[in-house]
Amino acid sequence: MSKKIETEITIHASPEKIWKILIDFENYPVWNPFITNIQGSVEEGNQIQVKIEPQGGKGMVFKPVILSKKESNEFSWLGKLMFKGIFDGEHKFELIDNKNGTTRFIQSEQFSGFLVPFFNLDNTIIGFNNMNQKLKELAEKS
Repeated sequence: MSKKIETEITIHASPEKIWKILIDFENYPVWNPFITNIQGSVEEGNQIQVKIEPQGGKGMVFKPVILSKKESNEFSWLGKLMFKGIFDGEHKFELIDNKNGTTRFIQSEQFSGFLVPFFNLDNTIIGFNNMNQKLKELAEKS
C-alpha cells in the first residue's frame, strides 16, 4: 500500500536563496513550525536526525537517510518506522526556478508499507503547508 501527499507554494526569491535557508538546519527551531530540528549534514548516504511536530499531532524523532542532494534544486530522504516495509516515507523538497524571480517550492512524501492505510496524514499535510508558508515569509523578507 502507498500514498503520496504533495504541497507547493510560489516564493518570490531565487532557488539559491531558498536553498540556503532550507539546508541551514541550525535555524530550523527559529522559523520552522513543522520540522523543528534536524541534525546532520545533507550528503547522499548520510543518516540525519529529524524531529517533526505536526499541529494537533504527536511529535516524533526519526533517523532517515539522505537519498539525493542536487544543489539549489532538491534533496530527499527515506525514513522508516522500525524496519523497511512497515511504514516508510520518502520525503522530498524541490525548488523549480520559474525564470521570473519566483521559485516553485514543492514538498512531498511518498508513504509505503502495510501500516499506511491506518495512518491519518491530515496533520502532516497541515504541517507541510505551515512550513511552506514560513519558508516563503523568511525568503521574501531577508
